[in-house]
Amino acid sequence: MARFEFYLEQEVLALQEDLATGAHRPGAFFTFEIRDPKRRHICAAPFRDRVAHHAVCNVLEPCFERRLIFDTYACRAGKGTHAAIERAQQLASRYRYALKCDVSKYFQSIDHGIPRDLLARLFKDKPLLDLLERIITHSPPGAASGKGLAIGNLTSQHFANLYLGGLDHYLKQRLRVKAYLRYMDDLVLFANGKPTLHRGLAEIRGFLQDRLALELKESATWLAPVSEGLPLLGFRVYPGLIRLNGRSLHRFRRQVSGRERAYQAGRIGLEDLAGSVASLFAHVSHADTLALRRRMVLDSSLEG
Repeated sequence: MARFEFYLEQEVLALQEDLATGAHRPGAFFTFEIRDPKRRHICAAPFRDRVAHHAVCNVLEPCFERRLIFDTYACRAGKGTHAAIERAQQLASRYRYALKCDVSKYFQSIDHGIPRDLLARLFKDKPLLDLLERIITHSPPGAASGKGLAIGNLTSQHFANLYLGGLDHYLKQRLRVKAYLRYMDDLVLFANGKPTLHRGLAEIRGFLQDRLALELKESATWLAPVSEGLPLLGFRVYPGLIRLNGRSLHRFRRQVSGRERAYQAGRIGLEDLAGSVASLFAHVSHADTLALRRRMVLDSSLEG
């Protein structure tokens, strides 16, 4: 990144030339593993490629946005995790039961031919389609032939969101499902009876297998009264209450303590500590955590 920015003008002009002539080719990924909280393999593209990805998404995102239903919340301006949680609570207060399911190994299971065909229906510019195909087919290490998008790419987030857009429209328009939301591959349906949700689950399973070459993570499927608390995106959503789940609670405490230790050891300054901890507190404030936050402040190891 430093090298690219030091030679910014010539780097940008060279990238512009490569994109205009079709000479741009994705570079090798840098791979690493995170636990956030579950283990994920991240593939980071070279900085030059990431600049290209942002340029592509700046142009294509408005086109993708027009294809998405209102109640899909990942990778969209004005949406996001907290908006999805708030919407889930609204629906939980109107319906008695909820179904939560997600796709097994989603990013690594995406079939390259399907997003390629979706994009070909949206855009007719051949050089653009050639560029998008090169990005899509640049699979992360270890992916099966013809499958997989790199989780770390901005383009992958948008392509993956669009990939399940067909399911959204099928549920809302063909099956007339009234209460449904999606955050990437987390799918949530609400109804006043379990049979309705069992039918919805069967429809989702069939659509994913027949049209998208995907399968549900059956062990993660949750169908229960909303009074039991819907597990979603690190929270537990009740009709009148939102809690952190156990993992998120442990992670929050661990991260705050880690920032304090880093400050005490001199690895970060007071300004960095304040900003980081404020961000962590802001995230958990979307749940009913006032007592927790007060206790964390009182129990802080920092003086003053």
